[in-house]
Amino acid sequence: MSNATLLPERQPPHLTETACERTTVWRGHFLQLRRDRVRLPDGRQAWREYLHHPGAVMIIPLLDDGRVVVERQYRYPVAQAMIEFPAGKRDAGEAAIVCAERELREETGYTAREWARAGVLHPAIGYADESIEIWFARGLQAGPRALDDGEHLDVLCVEGQALLDAVRDGRVTDGKTLAGLLWWERVHSGRWSLDWWPARHWATGAGAREPRP
Repeated sequence: MSNATLLPERQPPHLTETACERTTVWRGHFLQLRRDRVRLPDGRQAWREYLHHPGAVMIIPLLDDGRVVVERQYRYPVAQAMIEFPAGKRDAGEAAIVCAERELREETGYTAREWARAGVLHPAIGYADESIEIWFARGLQAGPRALDDGEHLDVLCVEGQALLDAVRDGRVTDGKTLAGLLWWERVHSGRWSLDWWPARHWATGAGAREPRP
């Protein structure tokens, strides 16, 4: 195989920056603005400013009829309502699968029989350390929602292809949802596979070890 087809080493030492001093400039409800002094690979020093985020999850809920569940929510920073997959931040010490179950139930009312962890995305690597775990959910059962105080959103059930068309037309622009649609398209087409387990297996770590029931 040609070297041109191989991905390079992910963490090469000649590019690594090392923190020398960490400072929290501002602390909000769940975000922190940090300013770190770092040592560059050539030995010089520089400053890095970034938002510290506790982490989040995004869920791609699959209905039995082939449609997916999305939300329409007004996002103040961009002053428009956005179409996006359900998502939410993790509480301190909270397991990702616990957060995924909670966010899906609270925002959409759905609970899921099985879950599959797809991967992780970093939505804003230039100015934030946020990571978002991507989860699929299936065997959905509808129930009541429990939105946070002041939270307003619509729950929509749509065809995945319609979402892809909306990306092409510029009507779906949320970054995490675009990443989720890449996963959905690959899984839906059979090119990528997922390992499905009930939530309790993911919560205990048993899902990675035990044979599937």
